[in-house]
Amino acid sequence: MSIVKINVLTVPEEQRETLEKRFAARAGTVDSSDGFEWFELLRPVEGTDSYLVYTRWRAEEDFHNWMSGRGQAAHREGAAAGERPKPAATDSTLWTFEVVQQATPKQG
Repeated sequence: MSIVKINVLTVPEEQRETLEKRFAARAGTVDSSDGFEWFELLRPVEGTDSYLVYTRWRAEEDFHNWMSGRGQAAHREGAAAGERPKPAATDSTLWTFEVVQQATPKQG
């Protein structure tokens, strides 16, 4: 079964728009990666300042291959004159899960 990576980003309210714009600017950078299955950026509605970056991969190795190549490049993009922009998140935690059961909508 697949592997899920959830990056929990603590984002102050004044940085939310910046974070979302940065993700929008990088849209499509992961889509064609070998083993990539799904991506979602989840915005908090109430009670937390944590965004969730949900990615799903065929295998752990696929995620690591992306992180060591295209993932690193995507995080460097947008830097002007060799300077990296200030991070929008103040903290980050990566969670890993194995998919042990899933359901999809029934057709019909």
